[in-house]
Amino acid sequence: MQVVKQLSIFLKNRPGTLADLCTHLTNEGINIVGFMVADTIDHAVIRMVVDEPLKATHLLGNSGLLVVETDVLMVDLKNEPGQLAKLSTKLSDNSINLEYAYGGISMESSSGVLYLRPSNTHGAFELLEADYS
Repeated sequence: MQVVKQLSIFLKNRPGTLADLCTHLTNEGINIVGFMVADTIDHAVIRMVVDEPLKATHLLGNSGLLVVETDVLMVDLKNEPGQLAKLSTKLSDNSINLEYAYGGISMESSSGVLYLRPSNTHGAFELLEADYS
């Protein structure tokens, strides 16, 4: 488990904007390792974790996009029933709210990655460190 930088990018909600964003990152050799889209009527919020967050932030900001950096937890979870229940119970038992999360795995994988945005990132890290490091 580790604390990583997540980029939140605000885009117009129309065909091609995501493709343009991803192509721009690809052309600069930046790899996307975690990704989600939250949409509204007129815009989308793209949350992503990339292998070079500082470079990506400058690149996208210089392109006129609004980019916000946030610390999130990257947690490796075993692919077995109850893992998310255990993690979320531990957080809630210690009054740490889970604001959002995203991740995934293939059915054949033994583990996957979950990106968490808790209300207290560093407190959650200390709380979960023994179980997920």
